[in-house]
Amino acid sequence: MPTPPPSLDSNPPDQEPAHISRRVDLVQLQHEADDLARTAQTIPTDVASVRKGMLPKDVIQKLKQIEKLSKHLRGKLTP
Repeated sequence: MPTPPPSLDSNPPDQEPAHISRRVDLVQLQHEADDLARTAQTIPTDVASVRKGMLPKDVIQKLKQIEKLSKHLRGKLTP
């Protein structure tokens, strides 16, 4: 009788799962998360100004920075 083909499971039951070793700089991530939170806190005030008919000159730049930081953090934290 022929032997069955090997299992398609990447981790045989007798071995521990292989961990992808990615070096994540936790201090840098915390700094970026703090920047994101600080910038995001200013947006409601800017939107209130827009409702009054005044567009703060840096609101678009702040929104772009928030988007950039959030994408970067998501990329670093997603396995």
